[in-house]
Amino acid sequence: MERIKILVADDHEVVRDGIVGNLVRQPDFAIVGQASNGMEAVQRAAELSPHIILMDLRMPELDGVEAMIRIKQDNPEIKFIVFTTYSDDEYLFAAIKAGAKGYLLKDAPREELFKAIRAVSRGESLIQPVFTTKVLDKLALELSRKSTGVDALSDREIEVLDLMAKGVSNKDIADQLSITQSTVKTHVTSIFQKLNVTTRTEAVTTAFKRGIIQL
Repeated sequence: MERIKILVADDHEVVRDGIVGNLVRQPDFAIVGQASNGMEAVQRAAELSPHIILMDLRMPELDGVEAMIRIKQDNPEIKFIVFTTYSDDEYLFAAIKAGAKGYLLKDAPREELFKAIRAVSRGESLIQPVFTTKVLDKLALELSRKSTGVDALSDREIEVLDLMAKGVSNKDIADQLSITQSTVKTHVTSIFQKLNVTTRTEAVTTAFKRGIIQL
């Protein structure tokens, strides 16, 4: 039986060595390489064609999400498992959107990591149970948006709406999203048109009733 070829990408050498030390003891795993940053992960993926890349998220030169996107463009058959210390929704959904089939925290038991590698290798997905509710809630919200015909709103417009609901000013929205105030005003105008409203309060109320945002 062919062993599962694994590339480990993590910028901390001690952590990387610990991961590799655990994986090499499994007879069906083959560690084909390591990477200390996102750019190196992209290069090593092209050279080694691993079946699975165990990917950290926060790394120098190129973060894990961007690395996955680049690798997928040239090597769509490679599968990813995110192995990280970050449990934030922002990281979780960005990683899944980039193509991650597994998402585990680094304090997960070794057996859970082994299980994830084998599951993803078979074409399945395995997300640590602590994240299951978040993923299901996100899916339910997306389905609600589509069922109410509001999927015409862009992801950025929904981000702006979320901040509007929190009472954030256009200037602060611009600062938080790293865009100009002019761009914020353009998004707000578009939101008003799509929701058929004329004020921020109406926009937030309508968006909440339709399930576009959660208060």
